[in-house]
Amino acid sequence: MYYTRNLPNTRIDVADALRGIAVAGIILYHSVEHFDIFTEEPIVHTLPCDQLVGNVLAWLLSGKMYGIFAMLFGLSFFIMNDNQQQKHRNFSGRFAWRMCLLFVFGLINVAFYDGDILMLYAVYGLLLIPISYLPSRAVWCIIALLAIQPVELFCLLTGTTIDHTTLFEIYKKTISLHENGTFMENAINNLQYGFELNLRFNVFSGRLTQLLCLFILGMQLGRHRFFYNEGRNLRIWHIILGVSALVVIVLSITGFGNLAPWFTPIYNLFILLMITSAVVSAWYAFESVRNALRHLCFFGRMSLTNYLLQSIVGSFIFCGYGLACYRLVGITYAVLIGLAMVIVFYIFGRYWFKNHPRGPLEGLWRKLTWLKMRND
Repeated sequence: MYYTRNLPNTRIDVADALRGIAVAGIILYHSVEHFDIFTEEPIVHTLPCDQLVGNVLAWLLSGKMYGIFAMLFGLSFFIMNDNQQQKHRNFSGRFAWRMCLLFVFGLINVAFYDGDILMLYAVYGLLLIPISYLPSRAVWCIIALLAIQPVELFCLLTGTTIDHTTLFEIYKKTISLHENGTFMENAINNLQYGFELNLRFNVFSGRLTQLLCLFILGMQLGRHRFFYNEGRNLRIWHIILGVSALVVIVLSITGFGNLAPWFTPIYNLFILLMITSAVVSAWYAFESVRNALRHLCFFGRMSLTNYLLQSIVGSFIFCGYGLACYRLVGITYAVLIGLAMVIVFYIFGRYWFKNHPRGPLEGLWRKLTWLKMRND
């Protein structure tokens, strides 16, 4: 059984910066993918460097930004849960209600963008409640089990294959609507198939267990206060950086062959750990890095708002019912559009925080989370 250590959970600026990096990266990579429109039509404006840009950003961002987001989600859960434990209050019911609210935000988001992750996060988040009661040794064992990609490993060892036919059929129908359908047709289709589509994609990509692993890892890092510059924490982050960078180099020059379904998610996990440890290490080691990354703290503190905004704006820019940029711009120009979105959202965030302590949806989520209940 885990009990609070009664240590103050002060705001962690480096976590806000990491969250800002993750959301910005999500926006950029969604733009690379034309917000899930993989068209067979010829694209009007392309550049010779499109493929290179796409490959580099896929290596750096695809799956890693969502993973960092998931890890920080687990960290936030720990902080809220620990704060309530210190007040001798049980946070489980309140957090379950908070996840219900997140699922509703996901329903709104998926109406605009079929790649919504909020509904899955809400479901994964509920699993943190029973796990949070376990002692750290048991939690580390769960993290290790999930990190080795047990589903993919089982399929590899037993020769089992998972049929992804339904996933591709839903994708084909959805992409067709993105290209030629009205907004209402897209919204209805997304609401009907969005959750299933993302769940099936998580199975297909190996993220099903990895995201849960990162949720729990974030909670565990919170327990051990790794994101604070205390004790030997900085040295530990340096070790994680060195080990993960070495593993990434070795795996980058290794052909996975038939092991690709199992090794690829693990490879992505080490890239994620390398990025995270590099940011945390540089944040605490260099004041210049801290000053530069502080600008992303504002962006990270509005992560939910920015995530919904990118779905609404990005889908309008790329879908056929909007500006139909899916057939107008290649990858490089799409990345520039994504970068413009990040800059506009950042400017909006700076303006908003002059008069408000939280982002628009963050403030609403907090108010609804802490609504007075009958037993309060």
